[in-house]
Amino acid sequence: MSLAQGRQYLAIPGPSVMPDSVLRAMHRASPNIYEGELHDLTHSLIPDLKAVARTEGHVAIYIGNGHAAWEASLANVCAPGDTVLVLATGRFGHGWADMARGLGLTVEVLDFGQADAVDPDRVTRALRADGAARIKAVLVCQTDTSTGVRNDVAGVRAAMDAAGHDALLMADCMASLGCDTFEMDAWGVDVMVAGCQKGLMTPAGLAFVFFNARADARQVGTVSSWWNWRPRAAPEQYYQYSNGTAPTHHFYGLRAALDLIKEEGLDNVLSRHATLARAIWAACDVWGQGGELRLNIADAGLRSHSVTSVYVGPGKSDVLRHWCEHQAGLTLGIGLGREPTDAWFRIGHMGHVNAQMILGCLATIEAGLIACDIPHGSGGIRAAAEVIAAG
Repeated sequence: MSLAQGRQYLAIPGPSVMPDSVLRAMHRASPNIYEGELHDLTHSLIPDLKAVARTEGHVAIYIGNGHAAWEASLANVCAPGDTVLVLATGRFGHGWADMARGLGLTVEVLDFGQADAVDPDRVTRALRADGAARIKAVLVCQTDTSTGVRNDVAGVRAAMDAAGHDALLMADCMASLGCDTFEMDAWGVDVMVAGCQKGLMTPAGLAFVFFNARADARQVGTVSSWWNWRPRAAPEQYYQYSNGTAPTHHFYGLRAALDLIKEEGLDNVLSRHATLARAIWAACDVWGQGGELRLNIADAGLRSHSVTSVYVGPGKSDVLRHWCEHQAGLTLGIGLGREPTDAWFRIGHMGHVNAQMILGCLATIEAGLIACDIPHGSGGIRAAAEVIAAG
């Protein structure tokens, strides 16, 4: 007998749980794309997107996923033969590097492993060694979704300034925008990429590239009309927002999601994510006292507030995830980019999540640990509940 009937809980690190108001907004007939309501709604998205990124710069919208945003960001400021420096802390840092190689760029990688954050001192040394100023941009993921690390983006900018290097700073905020504090302008980020399907709580399909005047001034002549961010960020005609037919229903959904963020207040959204993350870590710390289970990122100050990567032992992750999904209705993330894959799972806690959802998720995991006979310490749920009770 399965107890998984009823509403399923998708606790993977994106796509995240979709709010009912977002789904309702999208459940409608196609609108007139030439004038009227859709135009007004689309115009309204821009200031609210920039408010979440905390920037006075520009934002370009693309029909695509995070990989599309990666390519758009590089295509606008790098030409074939240019060099970029990638600060890798997991699979997605290396993925952005692969994208750059595919565009004909020369890629230098500083690899910080899969259980630690970027070391700013290494960044400074690497840039000081670039006496010919070959490096055009430094690429870093604020959160690498595969490892659950949270990098100090402001610290990377400080390291670049300490080296006296003029490269652009480009940040991937796919898993962190709307979940972790990000200050694009205050931190000196020139280009930031994000998607709609995680902290922005909209079904996958929209990618965003935020950029400042400094980055725009370095636009290369090789960028195609499709990737060119200028007409998208400052359209003279409506179709230029998306370089063709608008992703109409995604715009309606995104409008509803941004309304939820405005209603709650961005600072409150970020505080909620921080508290729920601490509850998850508290449960995992207790479970780990009686078995192999441990958090990938040992230093709590370096952990993401949107995704947690957990080691549970070879062969045990697949068994645990299968039980949670098919016996209890909870879907956990796979150990993406980790070896062995079946030793890791990830918990997504981003976007439209609250205390009862996280406590239910943790209680289901604990039931799975018991059912699958995976050794663990007792009292994990109480530890999490104490964090929630303290607020």
